[in-house]
Amino acid sequence: MPTTKMVFHGSDIEKICEVYHLDPKNIIKFGANVNPLGLSENVKQQLASRLDILSSYPDRDYTTLRNTISEYCNVPAEFILPGNGSSELIALLIQERNPKHTLILGPTYSEYSRELSFSGSTQEYYHLREEDNFVLNVDDLCQTLEGNYDFLIICNPNNPTSSAITREDLQKLLTFCAEKNIFVMIDETYVEFAPDISEITAVTLTKEFTNLMVLRGVSKFYAAPGMRLGYGITGNLDFLKKMKEKQVPWSLNSLGALAGELMLQDKDYIHRTRELILSERTRLLQALVEIPTYKTYPAYANFILLKIQKPVLTSYDVFDACIRQGLMIRDCSSFECLDGEYIRFCIMNLEDNTRLLNILSSL
Repeated sequence: MPTTKMVFHGSDIEKICEVYHLDPKNIIKFGANVNPLGLSENVKQQLASRLDILSSYPDRDYTTLRNTISEYCNVPAEFILPGNGSSELIALLIQERNPKHTLILGPTYSEYSRELSFSGSTQEYYHLREEDNFVLNVDDLCQTLEGNYDFLIICNPNNPTSSAITREDLQKLLTFCAEKNIFVMIDETYVEFAPDISEITAVTLTKEFTNLMVLRGVSKFYAAPGMRLGYGITGNLDFLKKMKEKQVPWSLNSLGALAGELMLQDKDYIHRTRELILSERTRLLQALVEIPTYKTYPAYANFILLKIQKPVLTSYDVFDACIRQGLMIRDCSSFECLDGEYIRFCIMNLEDNTRLLNILSSL
């Protein structure tokens, strides 16, 4: 067992197992933010019966997949660019946009900063404020953007705060950014977990604003991080065309393209996922509000951020107590712009959530 404090990323399962002498099969991954239902059984069966698709090249334009996404998101198919996970699309977008001065809404996912570091852009953070429950003050952000910025990155709902910006506020922000010639990238990895998706998605705003690209994927909601399927949506067809020209041909394999079509049409899986996450999120938040050790915040994603309010208790202490019971949560020490002691955990099945709740209430 470790004697010095260590900080692990959500995907550091091998390192954690080595340090704590655990078997990966026995760990409940509360740090990964992946749907606890796992891959849809229907999708598994259909993919297994069609493996011969690997003997053919994918359609270079991914026409059927784009049409499926078009119906799923209610946007024209020509607005859509599939890719090898949202990571590829983030890289392509930044490469093509070639921003000079970027503002990132933080605290957030570190991949944005990593990709920007390969460009010539400066990068600064606009801090969501804990005293505002990490709810964005759009007017204040617009004032900050009066500076010399040409690119804005937002994760909505945001990781790790689980906070969200409403569609109404996004419209106001995008209008301001359009006037200032600021391009906006919105990562909607977690949007399908929101209580009301239409209240916060910016997808329909791509019909109105050309200074916008929305990114989504199947890693979290559809429990398929290994599939590496993402898609970008923008009404700026010239920009989309330039991104596609720089994209490696057939960057998404045949099986991934087919899986995407099947996943997005699996209405039973979508319903069961939302039913589980929405009910368990409500139950957990109601229970946690009663525990004075932690402060909770409104949550729109499939994870909950807690601020530890007990003076002697650290995020590492909580992580350590949980992992010794085979539950891996996220110690948020490594997140930029998150001052204080915070932990984050995703929503799993009822039994595992209750186990975690019992540990948290005992500390």
